[in-house]
Amino acid sequence: MKRYVYGTPIETGAVVCKPETTSGNPEDLSMSVATKEDNWTLSLPLEEGDIVYGLGETVRGINKRGWKYISWSTDEFDHSEGKNSLYGAHNFLIIAPKPGSDRKPVGLFIDQPGKVTYDIGYQKQDEMTITCDSNLELYVIEGSTAYDIAKKFRSIIGKPYLAPRFGFGYGQSRWGYKTKEDFYKIADKFNELNMPVDMIYMDIDYMQDFEDFTLNEKEFADDFPGFVQKMKDKGIRLIPIIDAGIKMLEGYGIYEEGEAKNYFCKLEDHKTDFTGAVWPGYAAFPDFLNPEARNWFGMKYKILTDAGIEGFWNDMNEPALFYSAQGMQELKEYLTQFANDPAKPVNCYDVFDLNDHVGGIKNSMKDYERFYHNMDGQWIRHDKVHNLYGSLMTKAATDAFKKLRPEQRTLMFSRASTIGGHRDGGIWTGDNVSWWSHLGLLVHQLPAINMSGFLYTGADLGGFGQNTTRDLVLRFMQIGMFTPLMRNHAALGTREQEPYQFEHPEDFTFLIEQRYRLIPYLYSEYLKAIKTDDMMFRPLAFDFPEDPIAREVEDQLLFGHELVIAPVLEQNKTGRMVYLPESMMEVRFAKDQPIQTQPREAGWHYICYPLNELVFFVRNNKAIPVAEHSARRVDEINDQDLTLIGYPEARYVMVADDGISLDPAKAGYHETVLTNV
Repeated sequence: MKRYVYGTPIETGAVVCKPETTSGNPEDLSMSVATKEDNWTLSLPLEEGDIVYGLGETVRGINKRGWKYISWSTDEFDHSEGKNSLYGAHNFLIIAPKPGSDRKPVGLFIDQPGKVTYDIGYQKQDEMTITCDSNLELYVIEGSTAYDIAKKFRSIIGKPYLAPRFGFGYGQSRWGYKTKEDFYKIADKFNELNMPVDMIYMDIDYMQDFEDFTLNEKEFADDFPGFVQKMKDKGIRLIPIIDAGIKMLEGYGIYEEGEAKNYFCKLEDHKTDFTGAVWPGYAAFPDFLNPEARNWFGMKYKILTDAGIEGFWNDMNEPALFYSAQGMQELKEYLTQFANDPAKPVNCYDVFDLNDHVGGIKNSMKDYERFYHNMDGQWIRHDKVHNLYGSLMTKAATDAFKKLRPEQRTLMFSRASTIGGHRDGGIWTGDNVSWWSHLGLLVHQLPAINMSGFLYTGADLGGFGQNTTRDLVLRFMQIGMFTPLMRNHAALGTREQEPYQFEHPEDFTFLIEQRYRLIPYLYSEYLKAIKTDDMMFRPLAFDFPEDPIAREVEDQLLFGHELVIAPVLEQNKTGRMVYLPESMMEVRFAKDQPIQTQPREAGWHYICYPLNELVFFVRNNKAIPVAEHSARRVDEINDQDLTLIGYPEARYVMVADDGISLDPAKAGYHETVLTNV
């Protein structure tokens, strides 16, 4: 592993175990580096058959060749193939040559907190070009396989966040739960149907006028701790949202305190608060690069943890900007000029220009260049450190939890992130849409997200935006069965998609029951991956690098060291072709039937996969533990009553702890060898 330093990089905190600096440039690996003023460029050839893995949370396939990606945390609702950026900025990739090549795989990590552009065979199909600001650290990692390189990278960026075990339970969410009765009704409906659930999420409506760390005065402010306890009595933990923007309002104590202490991002004069509009209207933005401001914001979670809240999700922390005060003023001036020139003939290009001005006011690069951070006494323009913002918001929370809840883990996951943020929380894949293509997108994203250090992750099952369908929710759940974060979430105004809203809710109940049966295994693999710098989700080619078919399969994944999952990703399909690189055991969970197993030889198989069943494949001579199906809450799962499913006489090393203690010494981490007899 080699580390090259260019210019004067900003310390991002991404790497916790840095190798010594290597002088010169990495030309010995056929790379060329050019630095000119504020621009740094790395170029390297791509040969036919090379696969490029990584870049975390992005669009398109597992193999990233053929597109241009921009590492820039973006509030992007439309996760379509034409996009270049999503919420995460994960600057790690691996180039894996085809079998038989005399070249070895190589990993690259660009430690740069601003915009980084990756042209991976887009302009020239046989060349990759990476460009960014000239102040950065470049890590070049060699290894025998892509999998080997991924683990080496994970070893230098630190251990991932350890979630509480209850965070592996099923969660129900929707933007639009507004009253206590809404939450009671949902909990009661799940209980009435005997449907497992551990968490119900609180979106922005629980706040007063969308003000962080406040409670809706009509619904929750009178006795919020009592409400939280009543929900716990029903077996439900409430998980509220926290946004990045603080409403600029006299009389709102948190805003007044932050303003008085100069804890908000400033304009170029370094005195005036930057003003951007988000959900509450005009808002100020905490300067999370300032440790004092970070500590101040983090300790505000106490308002909710004191009421019994045990988990949160951070949102809008790219940061998202509907517009800025300056941007709106510029738009008004443009519109006035446009409207006050009636003699000017309007053609199509004028209309295009008008659309660009209006549409471009949201998340405008001009706005990200307007404001500054105070980082160790040095003022730094936001766009130079943009990708750190969301992760440092999460760090603010997690650091505070160590003081506020020192004995117990707190559930925390974020929308925006960068490498390094994996140590403080998980992530979800943001505001996806109820599209069938987003099933495949999730499968493509999971390995790359794991490569970047984030193990606690998942997607909005059923799709967040637009109207879902019953079959789409079920297919999402068949993938979400394996993601540590399993949450159904939908946007205001869309079709209600709680499992009981559809016909035959017993099908949903059955699938969620199987999730709870798998939690001992899922949680065990999670703990193992944290301890050994491993991945939970991997492309088939990571374990079978010499198999030419495995290298091209992008709709199946290895999970842990025992399973292959092969979800159905297309509408109206009742099954699919599955490729097995080795002999495996097909496992099928079907209603009112015992678990079915069937040996399958290596090669292609057509597998029937109904909507209301769970199908996966146990690898050769492996087995996994499965709990009894009676649990309706994670805390009810009996880890002492497990059955091994898979090959006869196979062994499984079960790893467990108490699932809640923050101190590893108190968590009781232990291993148990289980044998399938």
